[in-house]
Amino acid sequence: MRIKKCSRLFHNCSKLVSDWYLSKRLRSCVCTQEQLSSETFQSWCFKIRDTMMRMHRKIWEWCFIAQALYEREMLKPGRRGLGFGVGQEPLVALFASCGSDILATDMREEEALKSGSDWVGTSQHARGIEDMNKRGICDPQEFRKHVSFRVVDMNHIPDDLRDFDFCWSSCAFDHLGTLEKGEEFIHNMMNCLRPGGVAVHTTEYNLSSNTTTVEHGDVVFFRKCDFEEIAARLRKNGHRIDLDFTLGNGEADRFVDKAPYRHNPHLRFQYGEYVSTSFALLIEKSS
Repeated sequence: MRIKKCSRLFHNCSKLVSDWYLSKRLRSCVCTQEQLSSETFQSWCFKIRDTMMRMHRKIWEWCFIAQALYEREMLKPGRRGLGFGVGQEPLVALFASCGSDILATDMREEEALKSGSDWVGTSQHARGIEDMNKRGICDPQEFRKHVSFRVVDMNHIPDDLRDFDFCWSSCAFDHLGTLEKGEEFIHNMMNCLRPGGVAVHTTEYNLSSNTTTVEHGDVVFFRKCDFEEIAARLRKNGHRIDLDFTLGNGEADRFVDKAPYRHNPHLRFQYGEYVSTSFALLIEKSS
């Protein structure tokens, strides 16, 4: 009898610890000063060689993606990751330095040159893997061992991109032309994951309106209702996603940067009539 009670007690304690750990893990949410200034996110800033303590939403996006994947044990040898529209971001080298095998993808250079955004001129487009380890985050030999590159159109994901443990993108699917194309990308890219795989994608979040927004063009802005619609469809297909729209209340959260966007902080910014920030979608594929 005593053994059974001890067994039940151990089981209950283990469940409490497990529930507590799960409650502390990241979920889909808004970019905030509190998160970016946390010890956890700042440790990722150090690892990607960005130690200037900048309150910038792009830094938050990279830290969020890394932490979300780390919490779900994706950043280790044997894991396969797929990056969409990676440009010259540091995440490819960071994940390779953890031992993960990475397929990095981006659009063709001629398409980047024709787009309304100056990806090539601002060094945000990747022509090959040589552009992805400029910060020296990963040992060059290990980088070549773990990273490969491929041109991929995010509106037409090749059928052979399958069985990845995780995939990610940083403010990429808001540049696909329309809100609808961005939403379709989210659902289509789930086919690239193995059962139980993890997807983390950041994008533009319209804070000003839940009715009108920028619906088409070089960049589009998703509303709360758009994320809720995406989440409902994902859940219907058996996937897991939890949405948190809690806004930060720090000084950096209240400051709205304006074009040409050269201020620090830069967590929120004005685009036309709308104020926007970054939002992260964190999805776990059904197993």
